[in-house]
Amino acid sequence: MTEAATVSGALIDEGGASRPPSSSPLEGSAATSPAPRIAVTPQAVDAIARQMHRRGTPDTSLRLGVRGGGCSGFSYVIEFFDGSPQARDKVFTFSAGDGTSVRVVVDPKSLLYLTGTVLDWEQSLMRQGFKFTNPNATGGCGCGSSFTV
Repeated sequence: MTEAATVSGALIDEGGASRPPSSSPLEGSAATSPAPRIAVTPQAVDAIARQMHRRGTPDTSLRLGVRGGGCSGFSYVIEFFDGSPQARDKVFTFSAGDGTSVRVVVDPKSLLYLTGTVLDWEQSLMRQGFKFTNPNATGGCGCGSSFTV
């Protein structure tokens, strides 16, 4: 069962039942297990939806991942993915403020490093983009795009 989180308030499960929101970041759950979770803030969900609209691909997914490299050992991967998720991918579904359905896809190996991560959208005078807050990271580089576990 995939849960869809709504920005406007309650979380709606696949059966249509609602429950109170758990916290500020919206949590998506994987289809087969309640344990692996990735949270996405409402600002990040809306930013993903805006990019989907700009690209003109409403059925696209945002793929999050981890790959070896970067100045701290691992680097984050974030890209739009227009195909169908792989059989072993975990799909997290969220709903943007305008009602757009947003899918975040994570491969099982990356999920080991990303469980508990919060994906946020940061916009300031100096920077605009996604920000990972990863509880599994024990260190990182100054730019924030690579980490150590």
